[in-house]
Amino acid sequence: MRRRGAIGTAVTAAFAVAALVGACGAPAGPSSASPTMPSVPPLTSAPATGGTGDAVPTEPSTAPGTPAPTAAKWQAFKTPDGKLQFEYPAEWTVKDRGAEAAAGAVFLEVLNPHGKSLATLRTNVPTTSECSPRIPYSVLDLVPVPALAQQGATPHFIFELRLYPAEKDPMKANIMAYGLSSAPKPSGPDACPIHQFFTWPPGGASFGGVYNPFDTTPGNEPNIDTPEAYLDTAEYQNIRKMITSLRPAGQ
Repeated sequence: MRRRGAIGTAVTAAFAVAALVGACGAPAGPSSASPTMPSVPPLTSAPATGGTGDAVPTEPSTAPGTPAPTAAKWQAFKTPDGKLQFEYPAEWTVKDRGAEAAAGAVFLEVLNPHGKSLATLRTNVPTTSECSPRIPYSVLDLVPVPALAQQGATPHFIFELRLYPAEKDPMKANIMAYGLSSAPKPSGPDACPIHQFFTWPPGGASFGGVYNPFDTTPGNEPNIDTPEAYLDTAEYQNIRKMITSLRPAGQ
């Protein structure tokens, strides 16, 4: 697998997931010296520790590479409320966790054959967020998802990073997440904390997850310790294809 050097150098020993939270809990908070931590779809994998990191560029790398092929066999899944559907690799599992969600809301978790949580899909979620303070960021991947357009606005799939340079706890210093968002693409030298939700009646929904390069789930591809290398893995390509396949049921 390739390693696109610019961001990889900054993140190889630096990234640690701080936003992995429980099924119905809020994202882990920072120390008193740190900015508010981002709101991202919850996973169930335990976070791992790592060192602190440096600033990273704000644009995706354009270096050439050869992404791994996606899964050969896919199958469709319709949400329990019958309003959304998506495709996922046949070897993966979609777990219905609706009993843990609010009344009428959808809560699904997608896991690989080894039980690694790859993404969650939730509906009827709050979409308000704060944008203070603004922090360094990087956008690693960005794909529009026109099938989910609402009120003239088209959401996108985004894979992004936020750096918290004042955070002393390496578990909270860097956040990397992928998912659907209706927010404008970050621009300039800094951005709001990650808040990956897209517009969907009656308010908002989320479909995404958190990337942790130090995850030790059996079956992970070896020597994938940077986000650039992860972009080309079969796992990421399958996640990207799955999330961007989300659309209104029947389309």
